[in-house]
Amino acid sequence: MKVVLPGGTGQVGVILDRALTAAGHEVTVLTRRPTRAHDIGWDGATLGRWASAIDGCDVVINLAGRSVSCRYTPENMRAMMDSRVDSARVVGEAIAAAARPPRVWLQMSTATIYAHGFDTAHDEKTGVIGGSEAGVPDYWAYSVEIAKNWERAQAEAPTPATRKVALRTAMVMSPDRGGVFDILSRLTRLGLGGPVAGGTQYVSWIGDEDFVRAVDFLIARDDIEGPVNLASPSPVPHRDFMRSLRKAWGVPVGLPATRWMAELGAFALRSDTELLFKSRRVIPGRLRAAGFDFAHPDWERTAASLVQRAKPVRTASGRTRESSSRTA
Repeated sequence: MKVVLPGGTGQVGVILDRALTAAGHEVTVLTRRPTRAHDIGWDGATLGRWASAIDGCDVVINLAGRSVSCRYTPENMRAMMDSRVDSARVVGEAIAAAARPPRVWLQMSTATIYAHGFDTAHDEKTGVIGGSEAGVPDYWAYSVEIAKNWERAQAEAPTPATRKVALRTAMVMSPDRGGVFDILSRLTRLGLGGPVAGGTQYVSWIGDEDFVRAVDFLIARDDIEGPVNLASPSPVPHRDFMRSLRKAWGVPVGLPATRWMAELGAFALRSDTELLFKSRRVIPGRLRAAGFDFAHPDWERTAASLVQRAKPVRTASGRTRESSSRTA
C-alpha cells in the first residue's frame, strides 16, 4: 500500500510513519524540511511537484498544521487556522487533479471541536459543537472555528472518487520524546503532577497503539466517511488522569496547581491554558458501533504500559549522551 503523509514529521506523523513502514507499506512524507529519502518538499499551500506523489497512491493521511503547543496570540492563532485550512484545501486540489486518485483521504481534525462541559459525553451523533459556551475565554471559540473550517475544507473538496474521513483526535499518548505524555511525565517526576484548577475537567486521550489500529481500521472500512472520534472510550477527570500517571511512575504526591499557577507555568512553557482547562469528554461512538475493539481502553493500565515503554527509551538515551560525553 502506498501512503502519503502530508505534515508527517510531527509526533503523530512519526508514530504513523514508523508503524506503516514497519508493516511493509511504502510511505512518502510531505514536509517543509525534507531530509530523508522518503521526504518530499512542499509549502502546505500551493500545488507543486509533490502532487505527483498523490497521483497513484492508495491513501492520503493529512496531518499538516501549526502546532497548538504555543501561546495563543492572534498571530499564532491565524497561523494555526491558515496552515490547517490551506493544507487541506491544496491536498484536495491534488487529489482532484490526480489521474489515479487515492481511494481514501484521512484528514486530521481535533476533539477540541466539541463544547467544554463536565456532564454528557460527546459522540459524533449527539455531541455538541463548541463555540457558544458561557463562562469560558472568548478565544476558545476561535479554536472551534479552526476545527470547523479544517473539516469544511476537506468536505468541500471535489474528490468524488476518494472517500473522506475527518479524524477528531484526542491527545495521542506515546512514549516518544517531546510528546504530551513525555511532557506530563517529566512534570510528574518533578513532583508537579497534581490536579490543575481543581482537576474536574475531563481529559480525552488515545494510546498510540490504538490510534494506529484505528487508522488501519478506517482505511479498510469503505463504509465509513465523515467525522470520526479517535479517543479512548473512557475519558477521565484531570485529577484522576494525573493520579494514575503518578502511580505509574511511582511518584507518591503531586503538587496541585491553582488557575493562576497554571497560567504562569503555561507562559513559561510558551503554551496555552486552553490545553489544560478545557473539559473534553469525548467518546468514540462511530468506532465502537463499527466494531472497533480498543486494546487500551483504561487509562491507569495504559499509563503503566506507556511508562514501561518509556523507561528503556530514557535509559538508552542516557547511555548515548554519556558515551558521547566520554568521546568528546
